[in-house]
Amino acid sequence: MDTHTRYCLRTVGISSLLHFLVDGLCVCCLYLLAESHQLTHIVAAFMTYNVLAFLTQPLTGWYVDRVERKHWVLLASILLLTLAVLAAALMTNIPSWRDSSVCLLVVASLLGMGNSLFHVWGGKQVVLKTDNDIRALGVFVSTGAFGLSVGVVFHSWPLLLGFLLAVSVLALAYMNLDMATDNMGGHVVDHGTTVSFSRLAVWLAMAALVAFVLFRSFVGQSFSSGMGKTSAIILTLGAVSMVGKMAGGWLVKAMGLLRALLFVLLATLSCLVFRTSHPVILMVGLFMINCTMPITLYLANVVMRGREGLAFGLLAAALMPGYLLAFL
Repeated sequence: MDTHTRYCLRTVGISSLLHFLVDGLCVCCLYLLAESHQLTHIVAAFMTYNVLAFLTQPLTGWYVDRVERKHWVLLASILLLTLAVLAAALMTNIPSWRDSSVCLLVVASLLGMGNSLFHVWGGKQVVLKTDNDIRALGVFVSTGAFGLSVGVVFHSWPLLLGFLLAVSVLALAYMNLDMATDNMGGHVVDHGTTVSFSRLAVWLAMAALVAFVLFRSFVGQSFSSGMGKTSAIILTLGAVSMVGKMAGGWLVKAMGLLRALLFVLLATLSCLVFRTSHPVILMVGLFMINCTMPITLYLANVVMRGREGLAFGLLAAALMPGYLLAFL
C-alpha cells in the first residue's frame, strides 16, 4: 500500500468517525433536553434543528467552496457544538433556564449550524482527498445514520460528553495529519480529464438529482416508519441504513454505475410492492434505497466539479421535504 493510499484511508476513516460522533452528539443533546420540556417546545426545537442542519447546507456548502483555509470550518463547527453542549449543561443546572423554550431553541440552533458546517466540510474534504471515489463517499455519508440511532437509544450526559471529547480529539488528529502531509509536500491528486458542462446542463442535472434525493428520503422514511420503534429496531434501522450507504459504492465498482442503479431501483420497487408481507422486506428495501446515496453524491460532484460543497448541500437540503412528505 503506497503512502497516498494510506493517507486517504486515514482521512476518510477519521472523517467518517467524526460524522458518526457529530450526528450522535446532536441528537443525544436534543433528546436529553426534551425530557424536561413541553411537547410544543420540543417540536419547535427539533424543527429548528432540522431546518438549520439540512436546509442551510447549500449556503454553508457555497461558503466552504470559497474559503481557503478549510479547517477553519471544522473548528467553527466544533466551537458551535461545544457551545451547544455547554448551554445544555447550564440549562439543566440553572432552575430558571431549565424550562425555558428560548434556551432550548438556542441550543437547537447551535447544534443545527454546527452540524451543517461539519457535513459540507466533510463532504468536500472526502471528494478532494480521494478524487471523488464513490466508495469513500459511501463510507463517509453512511456513519451518520448509525450515530443518530446510538444517540437516540443511549442518550445520557456521559455519552454526550464522551461524544464531544471524541469529536475534539479526532478533529485535532485530522488537522495534524493534514498539516503533516502538507509539510512533506502533500499528495497531489490526479483529477483526470475535466468534463465541461453548460450552465443549463449543470442545473438540469442537479434538479434531477435533487428530485431523486427527495424521492429517496420519502421511500426510505416509508420503509422505516412501517416498523415499530423499540430500541433494538431503531439500532437495526440505523445499522441497515449505514451498511446500505457503504455498500452502494462497492456495488457500483463491481457492476458499473448504470447496472448498479437499475438493479437497486428494481429491488427497491419490488420491496415497495410487497412491503406489507414481512418486516424483512422493509429492511431489504431500506438497504437497497440507501445504496443510491453515494451514487447521487458522486454524480453531483461530477457535474459541479469545484463546487462540491454546494453540491453536497443541495442534496442534503432535499432530504427534508422527502421526510415531511413521508410523515404526511
